[in-house]
Amino acid sequence: QVQLVESGGGSVQPGGSLRLSCAASGLSLEYKAIGWFRQAPGKEREGVSCISSSSDNSASYADSVKGRFTIYRDNAKNTVYLEMNSLKPEDTAVYYCNLDHFGANYWGQGTQVTVSS
Repeated sequence: QVQLVESGGGSVQPGGSLRLSCAASGLSLEYKAIGWFRQAPGKEREGVSCISSSSDNSASYADSVKGRFTIYRDNAKNTVYLEMNSLKPEDTAVYYCNLDHFGANYWGQGTQVTVSS
């Protein structure tokens, strides 16, 4: 049974940093494309970043987070991370990881990130 569990969220001041984790069970993340999404109150869920399934682990980012967020994976821990720096109040949202596996789409339960002074 595939499960994704996000963690690492919290409350930080503007300019602060957090590292989110997406730990998987029931499958190996090593050759999977993984996406991070977020949903702010009253807004649609939006894509934040994605790491490719290829061995080069190429990454893409939404313009709003480019240069501040970094996605990477640790295959030994079967976990994908989202390192978030220079956080802004507009980054406040619930963050989710997502992947497709044999035709099914999986989401974690989400982790809350709040950026406020």
